[in-house]
Amino acid sequence: MSWNPGSPPDLSGRTYAVTGGNSGIGYFVSEQLAAAGAHVVILGRDPGRLRTAVDAIRGHVGAAAELCTIPLDLADLESVASAAEALVRLGRVDALIENAGTTSPGRTRQTTEQGLELALGTNHLGHFALTALAMPVLRATPGSRVVPTGSLISLLVKFDLDDLQSERKYSEFRAYGLSKHAVTSFGLELDRRLRASDVDVHCVLTHPGLCLDGGSPWREGVSTPSRLARLSPITQGEHHGAWPAVRAATDPSAVGGEYYGPRLGSVGRPVRQRAIAADRDPAKAARLWELSEKLTGVTFTV
Repeated sequence: MSWNPGSPPDLSGRTYAVTGGNSGIGYFVSEQLAAAGAHVVILGRDPGRLRTAVDAIRGHVGAAAELCTIPLDLADLESVASAAEALVRLGRVDALIENAGTTSPGRTRQTTEQGLELALGTNHLGHFALTALAMPVLRATPGSRVVPTGSLISLLVKFDLDDLQSERKYSEFRAYGLSKHAVTSFGLELDRRLRASDVDVHCVLTHPGLCLDGGSPWREGVSTPSRLARLSPITQGEHHGAWPAVRAATDPSAVGGEYYGPRLGSVGRPVRQRAIAADRDPAKAARLWELSEKLTGVTFTV
C-alpha cells in the first residue's frame, strides 16, 4: 500500500502514547498524530519540557489539539510502574509508541536506578516493563499496537546475549547497539507471543533512519536548528524520521511483526523492511525475554 506521510488517516477518537514525545523525533511523532486529530499522551522525564512540547504542538497544530502528559523516567523502574498505572487509567490506548531512549549512555559504563547498564536499561528494559504493565489497557483497546523503535546501528554491532549489560566489554557505541538489538528482538518476540495467544494487540516495529536536528523545522523551545546546518544525502530531519513510527502506529494495512523504515535505508518515505537475522532469531528472543523478566523483576505473560 502506498503511504503519504502528509495525509495520515483521521485519528479522531483515538489515543496514542509516545514515550519521549517531548523532544527530537518523538516530538514530531506527537505533533503529526495530534495534527491528524488524535488524543496524544506525551511521556517524558522533565515536566518543564513536557509543558513546552504541549505548547509547541498547540502553537503549530492549533489550540484545540488534544494532549496530556505523564511523567516517565525509563531509567527508573518505579517511575515506569507509575507511568504504566497512569496509562491503564486512561482506559484506551490505540498505540504505545516506544520512542524514548538514550543514544549516548556515557564514555564510561553508567547504570540506572536499579543498577542496570544505562542504554539497555533505558532503551529496552524500561520499555519491556512499561509494555508488560500497560498490557491491560492495550488489551482493552481493540486492535491496539505496540511500536518499538529499532536502529540501523544493529547492522554494525554484534548481538551478544552473553554480555548484554556490557559488563565484560564496554563502549558507548556497543552498549547502544546492544540495546537496539534487544528492542527489535523483543518486539518480534512480542508479536509471536501475541499471535500465539490470539490477543488483539499487535506489535509493529520501526526505525527512523539517520536523523539530524539541523534538518528539522523550528519549534519554539523544542527544535532550534542552526541556519548553517546542512543535511547530507544520507540524513534527514527528525520530522521525516517520525514518519515510520506514525505509519507503524496508524496505517490500517499494517500487521503485527512488520518493520517500517525509510525507503532508502537512512532516508525517505516509510516502507516495509526486514530486521536482520540475529534479531529475528526466536531462540535468542526467548532467552532475551527470560533475561528481561529477571533483570526487571516484571513477569510478562501475554
